[in-house]
Amino acid sequence: MKTLFKIAAAVSLSASLLAGTAMAQESQRQPVTSISQLLDRVRADARDAAAENQRRLQEFRANRDRQAALVAQARGQLNALEATGAANQAQFEANQAQIQELDAQLRREQGAFGELFGAARQKSGEFASTIEASIASAQAPGRHQPLRELSQSRTLPDRAELDRIWQAMISEMELQGDVVTFDARVSGVNDGQPVSVTRVGVFNAFITQGGTRYVLWQTEESNPAAGYRLVPLERQPPGRLLDAASTLARASEGEIVSGPIDPSRGQLLNIYKDVPNTVERFNQGGIVAQIILGLLIFSAAFGLFRLFSLFTTNSAINGQKRRSTASKGNPLGRIMLAYEEVKDRPIETIELKLDEAILRETPKLEFGLNFLKLAAAVAPLLGLLGTVTGMIRTFTQITLFGTGDPRIMAGGISEALVTTVMGLIAAIPLLFIHSFAASFARGAQQTLEEQAAGIVARHAEERAG
Repeated sequence: MKTLFKIAAAVSLSASLLAGTAMAQESQRQPVTSISQLLDRVRADARDAAAENQRRLQEFRANRDRQAALVAQARGQLNALEATGAANQAQFEANQAQIQELDAQLRREQGAFGELFGAARQKSGEFASTIEASIASAQAPGRHQPLRELSQSRTLPDRAELDRIWQAMISEMELQGDVVTFDARVSGVNDGQPVSVTRVGVFNAFITQGGTRYVLWQTEESNPAAGYRLVPLERQPPGRLLDAASTLARASEGEIVSGPIDPSRGQLLNIYKDVPNTVERFNQGGIVAQIILGLLIFSAAFGLFRLFSLFTTNSAINGQKRRSTASKGNPLGRIMLAYEEVKDRPIETIELKLDEAILRETPKLEFGLNFLKLAAAVAPLLGLLGTVTGMIRTFTQITLFGTGDPRIMAGGISEALVTTVMGLIAAIPLLFIHSFAASFARGAQQTLEEQAAGIVARHAEERAG
């Protein structure tokens, strides 16, 4: 009986796979209990599947006929559109020929005036570009639009349109002599809100909000079609030019002051973006400049320390000269103590002991002086080394790339010159420091020798008396 049920389940599963549309109904039927019921069930499912297939076939045929009708309709529309396009093309060609004929007729009727008005349109276009690029347009935007429209017009201009050309020229000449302050938007300043802009003719302009800064009237490199706008100068000029601009901005009406004027209308100011500052110039010197700077810092710090020590020592010696009581805290006091130890001995012994005490103090006074002298001598040699390596780099670039572009050689030449300057800058102050330190040391030594000689003389006088 179990085997019978297994066979019935397998046959039922096969019938379900063959008739996929009857699976939902099959799951709701009662399970079969005999072979005859299973066969009846399979025959019924087969009839249902055949009926479903027939229905789908009829639906597909009906859709095929409908799609064929739509294709035929689309082809008809395409043919109609192609006919319309051909008619439009013929009309376009006819219109084009008529336009050419009318243009030729217009040129004939214009005669000599055609060249005149052509020149007027050309000049209006050129002057429109000049006005648009003028920094005065930041104060009065849109001044160039009438001239631009006149330059693009295909009709004969009237008297009023021609008058706009010379009127715009006179207006631009008047603006060249004005120094005015107006409100305008500057890119990246004050969150896009208007700020006070001072314009010096049509040459340059600057703002004072957040510090004096020069601004340029230029287009955006990535999007020239966006038009002109005020943008801060990428790198501001030296302080004297900024101070002059600030003085001009604070001047009252009618007051005569010295102010900045860029006759190139911003090009000279814009050159400052390529002028290296102090840090950039130092970096051009490379590793040799860094070595020179390190030598200068260390040697100068050591030299100043030695100057302070020698100055303190000289002050202590001068103070000891005014006191009769010897102190171990200064060289003269130690020499006096050495005399106290041998003052009962012969004069020759006293002289030798004092000379020995002076010799013991001399290295302390001269400590570090030779190093300062050496550093002052080595610094220009390092600068010369940087000069040689920079010229080698320059000649290598000339060998590889030729002399067509001077910028290729600029790096090596900059290294050569910067290291030379750094070597001189390091040597000059070190020489001064060494000179002062040596002077202090010699002064202290002379004082010790004079005091030692005085001690010996007094001792001799006391014994002779």
